[in-house]
Amino acid sequence: MAELTVERYSGAALQQYIPAIAALRIEVFRAFPYLYEGTEAYEAEYLQTYVESPGAVVVIARDGDQVVGASTGLPLAAECAEFRQPFEQAGYAVENIFYCAESVLLPAYRGKGVGVAFFEQRIAHARATGDFDWLTFCAVQRPDDHPLRPVDYQPLDSFWQKRGFTPAQGLTTEFSWQDVDQPGETSKPMQFWMQAMPVGDI
Repeated sequence: MAELTVERYSGAALQQYIPAIAALRIEVFRAFPYLYEGTEAYEAEYLQTYVESPGAVVVIARDGDQVVGASTGLPLAAECAEFRQPFEQAGYAVENIFYCAESVLLPAYRGKGVGVAFFEQRIAHARATGDFDWLTFCAVQRPDDHPLRPVDYQPLDSFWQKRGFTPAQGLTTEFSWQDVDQPGETSKPMQFWMQAMPVGDI
């Protein structure tokens, strides 16, 4: 393992990493609970949003020159309707919320503090680029008896709680993608987690 670095990228500086991040997301999100059957074409188009959206960020973890992890974030106001509407309907001002979208990390690099760094870097970016009152993300909800659930699966709830997030009562949405064991897209329930923007050191 070479020197592990975790750095923020935005705008045009991100463009060179899009193919590597797209491939990484497809690999990592195939695992439970997302079970995502992705394509590089879709991922490249999706990630272009982070190149073009003001206020967006991608935190990249590299082992030497190899991209081994990536974490995305952007103002919730720049997200699609499925993620904005639950907050709008609940009376939140979406322009005051920063969305910590997704994180992927190769298994060999987990447990080394990279996940913590991903949150720290996104929060630092949010503080530097906007006046946000809240942080949020959402997680897919899978039944405990899902046939593809590994026997040793450990949800990330305790990790998120240690970062200061709690499930947001009544804030849910649905999003569609193709599972690895399904012929087409199906809608998945998603639970939002939130915390007030931390004050002082993260």
